[in-house]
Amino acid sequence: MTSAERRPSELDQLPDRDPEETAEWAASLDAVTRAAGPQRAAYLMRRTLEHAERAGIALPSLLETEYVNTIPTAAEPAFPGDEELERRITAWNRWNAAAMVTRGSRWGLGGHIATYASAAWLYEIGFQHFFRGKDAPEAPGSGDQLYIQGHASPGIYARAFLEGRLTEEHLDNFRQEVDGNGLPSYPHPRRLPWLWEFPTVSMGLGPLAAIHQARFNRYLHHRGVKDTSGSRVWAFLGDGEMDEPESTAALSLAGREGLDNLTFVVNCNLQRLDGPVRANFKIVQELEARFRAAGWNVVKSLWGTAWDDLLGRDTEGALLRRLREVPDAQFQTYATRDAGYVREHFFGADPALRRMAESLTDERIVECFGSSRAGHEPRKVYAAYRAAVEHSGAPTVILVQTVKGHTLGPGFESRNANHQMKKLTGQEFRAMRDRLELPIPDSALGEELVPYAHPGPDSPEVRYLKERRAALGGPAPERRFHAVGLPAPSERPFQALAKGSGKQEIATTMAFVRLVKDLLREKGTGPRWVPIVPDEARTFGMESLFPTAGIYSPVGQTYDPVDRDQLLYYKEAVDGQILNEGITEAGSMAEFTAAATAYATHGEPMIPFYIFYSMFGWQRTADQMWALADQLGRGFLIGATAGRTTMTGEGLQHADGHSPLIASTNPAALAYDPAFAYEVAVIVRDGLRRMYGPDPAEHEDVFYYLTVYNEPKVQPPMPEGVEEGIVRGLYRFREGTAPASSPDGDAPRVQLLASGTAIHWALDAQRRLADEWGVIADVWSATSWSELRRDALSCDAAQLRGEDRTPYVTRALHGAPGPVLAVSDWMRAVPDQISQWVEQDWFSLGTDGFGLSDTREAARRHFGVDAEAITVAALDRLARRGEVKRETVREAAERYGLL
Repeated sequence: MTSAERRPSELDQLPDRDPEETAEWAASLDAVTRAAGPQRAAYLMRRTLEHAERAGIALPSLLETEYVNTIPTAAEPAFPGDEELERRITAWNRWNAAAMVTRGSRWGLGGHIATYASAAWLYEIGFQHFFRGKDAPEAPGSGDQLYIQGHASPGIYARAFLEGRLTEEHLDNFRQEVDGNGLPSYPHPRRLPWLWEFPTVSMGLGPLAAIHQARFNRYLHHRGVKDTSGSRVWAFLGDGEMDEPESTAALSLAGREGLDNLTFVVNCNLQRLDGPVRANFKIVQELEARFRAAGWNVVKSLWGTAWDDLLGRDTEGALLRRLREVPDAQFQTYATRDAGYVREHFFGADPALRRMAESLTDERIVECFGSSRAGHEPRKVYAAYRAAVEHSGAPTVILVQTVKGHTLGPGFESRNANHQMKKLTGQEFRAMRDRLELPIPDSALGEELVPYAHPGPDSPEVRYLKERRAALGGPAPERRFHAVGLPAPSERPFQALAKGSGKQEIATTMAFVRLVKDLLREKGTGPRWVPIVPDEARTFGMESLFPTAGIYSPVGQTYDPVDRDQLLYYKEAVDGQILNEGITEAGSMAEFTAAATAYATHGEPMIPFYIFYSMFGWQRTADQMWALADQLGRGFLIGATAGRTTMTGEGLQHADGHSPLIASTNPAALAYDPAFAYEVAVIVRDGLRRMYGPDPAEHEDVFYYLTVYNEPKVQPPMPEGVEEGIVRGLYRFREGTAPASSPDGDAPRVQLLASGTAIHWALDAQRRLADEWGVIADVWSATSWSELRRDALSCDAAQLRGEDRTPYVTRALHGAPGPVLAVSDWMRAVPDQISQWVEQDWFSLGTDGFGLSDTREAARRHFGVDAEAITVAALDRLARRGEVKRETVREAAERYGLL
């Protein structure tokens, strides 16, 4: 008995009602193995499993299938189009894509040729037969959502040129955007907002975003906002891109929720940027196993029709066995070598294969191993897409094999360096023209500058192309701006915070949640709010929303919640409004982006707010926030439990002291650090006006980032006339009063600027300075350091143009006596952003360094930002000006235990 036979099985713990029958089945398998070999035995087992699946017998699925096409040639559906015309259309697009990049290489601008060359048919079959436009009756105003592989963008531009949507001038402005008339290098909606919908070239973000876009489409449908059942999400990805952790982060979500409105098309040309994706292994098999394990429907489309004859000769299973064992890098080599090499190194490995090769011509061998891939045959691509759209109950991934650089010639095809190769020579263009059978004369082909080629606006190719797009609902990709204004909310939710909290202490985190809870009740806009939280709703005090708004689940609540007898029980519902994403900030950001761009994708403005641990926002998902800006997203990001000292006991990895600095690098992010509840209300109200207000002409493509704190404080009522200062970034909250020691007001004076929870330390310092040291301190609330800086930068630029403009921060502080001391719960670089526009002497305090676990008081003393430290720092700045004695500084430091 072998070790495998002795190994315990999980089936041993279950009763076997007929051991003799079980033994007979095993003996039959052993007999087949002895008589016909293990390949025959494996074949019979696979057939048995397939039969069981068709019969509805519940069995775990195999994670890998043979290295052959899922859909045999004989089972392919009839091709509905004019294959010859589509071949010619694809040829024109291939030529113009290569010409555009090559012409641009004169200026050293770069570009990518090989990716589109491998994937041309993957896009063309979609555009001709599957991708719905915005006017499709099945998906009005939405169409399908296309996540185009970024490096394939030249091919999409080439197609738009053939359609007449782009001109030769456009193509010659590829990667030349400074004058505003260029084509962006990759899919950038902010740079070309009428064409691109989704930025994808920060690899890994596209697949993640596509999954959550498909899920958000379902969310809109289930909540009754819009019928999106006719929309499908298509994501075109590279096999190398699938190594990014974000690429596969949400596969199980898509499988679990049965998102059959989603199709991944993974272009398996076996190459990444520098070489093979899996040099010593097989990326297709690896991806198949991963997707199947996550509950996806997998369609493998690997081999072209030329392989049918070879597979038909494989009576002994030797070919299948060899296809399984040859690593990807070796297959890449086969694609570049002659028939003799393939005979020796592929067929020569097995006697049965040697016999098979004897009857094959060199031409057939070169065809099979050099170019016959399913991704280069329209009928096979069409069959795979049909299988995807007709499958229900699960998302589909199509693993399609191609040759990178296909049709570009032997200098490009399957070469490791082809991702970095930016141009073809004149000789290579001539060879490409001949291979594509394009009617371009030699006289038009110079050695350096090749022409764009177009069959003419009335040619059969262009007429066919336009007819197909009209039948599918218009051009694609296409981004449409839907000018839809929302009614302004009533005054009541904002007035509640403007009144203050009386004697009750509440944190600004709770103030924001209370505001949103009231806004959710608004008749006009309440249903359009999309609360998003990564499994921390109770931390942020949002559990009160559970029973009223409900947590979205496509299957509702199939269990009796453990807290059902409590008032704030955990409630899931098909029409739930809250997106509680689990422990995934990346997934939450992807969902936020889908909601934040619904105004364009679906013509339905939604108001997302995503609340998260401050430290796990910009630090973890800033790349997605950059993509959000590119996609022109709108909404509210809420960095809760903000600051480096406010998170008691959580320590280094939770204590955030730098997120506003990262946020300031994103031009579309309006970052605010409100100190009081009423400031939160004013900022949110202003955000609703600027992003969603009644007048669509005033809408701005921005999003808001608010940092809120978990430190309960009494919230004061809003002073008169501070709204502009709150929005602009600075206002004087409390003017200092003359101390008893200097009733005439001739005491030294200092200006204290503080943001967020630091304003409470500044107010305490204001009192100490007056009562204990005879110093007048004015306290200013700096609601946004970065907005002050942006305004100042804008003024600087205007000055260089000859305009007379003064920054708001300079005007606000103009004439304020004494030095300026800025303090926040952030590193000093955050307030230091505005120092050069402050005319007074400047100094700042901050929480530079790693966070640490302790009480708030201890942490603030450690970083030197508590009220006592502010007091000593203020005295020091005055001493440097000669307005207080130097020994006073030391006296204060000793009194407060700072020495």
